[in-house]
Formats: sequence, C-alpha cells, structure tokens
Amino acid sequence: MPDAGDLPVLKAIALLGGCRGPVRVSTQSLSTTLGTSPQTISRRLKSLDSAHLITRNVDPSGQSVEVTKGGEEILRREHAEYCRIFSRTGGHFILKGAVISGLGEGRYYMSLDHYKNQFRINCGFEPYPGTLNLRLIQQSVPVRKKLDSLEWTTIPGFSDEHRTFGEARCLSCRIQGIPCALIVPGRTHYPEDIVELIAGVPLREELGLEDNDIIEVEIGYD
Repeated sequence: MPDAGDLPVLKAIALLGGCRGPVRVSTQSLSTTLGTSPQTISRRLKSLDSAHLITRNVDPSGQSVEVTKGGEEILRREHAEYCRIFSRTGGHFILKGAVISGLGEGRYYMSLDHYKNQFRINCGFEPYPGTLNLRLIQQSVPVRKKLDSLEWTTIPGFSDEHRTFGEARCLSCRIQGIPCALIVPGRTHYPEDIVELIAGVPLREELGLEDNDIIEVEIGYD
C-alpha cells in the first residue's frame, strides 16, 4: 500500500487520464490542484514511482506520467470502499429490540392468499401466519430510520368483493440465521420504535422467545 499522502497524487494523475496512457504533468500544476508545495509533489511522485504505482518519463520540458496496473488496483480498492460507505442499496445494519405482543392482525393478513403468494415470490418464503413485533432499544431507533434509504420491495394491495387491502413494504433480514423480512403496512399506526417481522417459521417457537426477550435483527447480510 502507498503512503496515505501519495493517494491524492495518484488520484489526480488518474483524473488527468493517467489510467488510459501517459499524461504530461508538472509539479507546479499538481501542487496547485492539491494545495501543497511543488517539493512535496516531487517527493510523492518519486514515492509512487518507487512503489511501481506510476511510470515516469522525465525530459527537459517536463514529465509524462502513467498509472500502472498496480496503481489502478489501488484506486479500484479505494473506489470499492467508498461505494460500500455511500451505497444506498447495500450496507450492514443491526436492530436490537425486545419482543412484545402484537394486536393479532398479522395472523389474519399473513393468512390471505394474495399476501402469501407475494411474499413467497419477493422474499423467498411463504410467511407463517402471524408476525413478530419488537420494541427497539433507544440506540436502534436511528438505525431503523437509516433503513428507509435502502431499496424496499413493495407488496401490492388488492380488492375482493368485500373490502380493499392495502399495499405493504418489506426488507429482507435475518434473525439468528433464519430468513425474515421487516414489513411496514401501508396503513400502519406503529410508533417509530416498533418493528414487525415475518418469516417462514413461527419465530417465537423456533427461537424460544417470550415477551421482553432481547434479540438482534441483521439487515444486509449478503
């Protein structure tokens, strides 16, 4: 790995086209771009050259510089790490909360064929009739809010001859390795510290859970 101070110089060369072929640069122009002295730029160029991250051809009128395969790999690694930081569809989040009793509505909705089929298609499992409700600990409430920036799946609503059923949103997750999904009904009245989960198995029985037990929900486990 290059010195941390070398990376901005490597990036500046790449932005000038140095990954596609030799580019003409001067220590003065690079120092102006990076807000440092020409002497510092000269040291950085020598360091990058010694590390085989760039090649240089110096002549009386200046120098031509090109990013090597090794230099490109360093930049690709940097790019991948920034993508992980700022990606809206990736990431790894943990929610922690206490098991609470719900109102019993989840059992009814998860028994309807339309919802069962949609969750089987979108989540990879047919939901067990019923949901697991958690009251998040205080530290997990801001984490829950961050999840809204991820890509949720919309489960469409439907109508029969008696009534209209609303849509819902779901987000894949896991609890102790069991595939689950966070679900947010379109007409929810829950406060921000309450989350509702579905799974293909009865989570309370499968995990031996009782009210007030603390569990963790893992999102972005791939």
